[in-house]
Amino acid sequence: MTNGEGGTAVRGREPGGCAGESAGVRGGGWSAVGALAAATFTVVTSEMLPVGLLTPIGRELRVSDGTAGLTLTVTGLVAAVAAPVLTLLVGRRDRRAVLVALMGTLAVANLVAAYAPNAAVLLTARVLVGLGMGGVWAIAAGLAVRLVPGRRVPAATSLIFSGVAAASVLGVPAGTFLGELGGWRSAFVAMAVVCGAVAVALAVLLPPLPEDRAVRLNGVLRLLRGASVRTGLLLVALLVTGHFAAYTYVRPVLEQVAGARADQIGTLLLAFGLAGLAGNFAAGAGAARAPRAALLVICGVLAGAVLLVPLLGRGAGVPGAAVLVAVWGLAYGGVSVSTQTWLMAAAPGAREAASALFVAVFNGAIALGALLGGRAADGWGAVGVMWLGGVLAVGALVTVGVGRAPGK
Repeated sequence: MTNGEGGTAVRGREPGGCAGESAGVRGGGWSAVGALAAATFTVVTSEMLPVGLLTPIGRELRVSDGTAGLTLTVTGLVAAVAAPVLTLLVGRRDRRAVLVALMGTLAVANLVAAYAPNAAVLLTARVLVGLGMGGVWAIAAGLAVRLVPGRRVPAATSLIFSGVAAASVLGVPAGTFLGELGGWRSAFVAMAVVCGAVAVALAVLLPPLPEDRAVRLNGVLRLLRGASVRTGLLLVALLVTGHFAAYTYVRPVLEQVAGARADQIGTLLLAFGLAGLAGNFAAGAGAARAPRAALLVICGVLAGAVLLVPLLGRGAGVPGAAVLVAVWGLAYGGVSVSTQTWLMAAAPGAREAASALFVAVFNGAIALGALLGGRAADGWGAVGVMWLGGVLAVGALVTVGVGRAPGK
């Protein structure tokens, strides 16, 4: 059968009566959902770890901030390709085994990064990070329907994506603090240990998750015929590119515009992450009821906060920057769960294929945002980075306002 957006829905029955790509499985529950939340936390922290460490990485490896930012660009590009490709290649294999193997890959990648003698080796390690995170995110994002009853799926999806916000709350600031205390390499070692622990948790807490039918390339491409799917993917591209164009370089921006000291950066990033965690759960509840309304608010608030940083940051100093960063985090914290909810509603019978497209576009946008932000940082300075991010967020606001919403 086909869904309303041209995607192919695969017959099967999920726990709680939810349709999905495969038959229901036994086991799972909230402990399994928690393990997946830990996995999304770990992959996003691994990806974003260089954000708070760009300055010391660039200093030790003798490269510019823009060049150091390529550690994010490379990871995002690889993850964008890995998400759909790995989803196709794993076929009907047990998703639990695949997730455990991918988390092991992330552990190795972080160890290689920790001992990288130069930028080339560090970038190679970041390729492995992209491979692992693209696969983990694409597979984990759509598993809530297989682990909890249907009425609990929105809450479980929010919990899985809370790992993204928690990575900002704990992961990136903790990496920044570790970098200050023991050098940037110690942050990557710690991340490798966390990846190994999460791999064990996934192996123990997830039930077997075999697929009745493999995702096919024509099924993925067929989803693109749906207007609401295309709108959702464009929205993801604009929002995430704009955010990462600015956020990748948030440390030099806070230092140059607001006059923040190195020992204040971790606190400011913690404020961003705490607000983001709150935004994730608020947006998850709102998007389940009205995805367009939730995303209109998210886009408007995010655009306003980013555009105000260069206008108010200099005059208001660190306290003013802290408020803007917190508002920015509140808005961005809802992006992942709201856009994922949009795409799941647009392609209810092809969740894993939709997740693969979502993760591909999301990570391609991270790469593009880091790249464009790097060019803006090197050419226009910190103010230019903020204006670029704000303009793209305004574009996302227009897109969600005029584009086709799910079910319309």
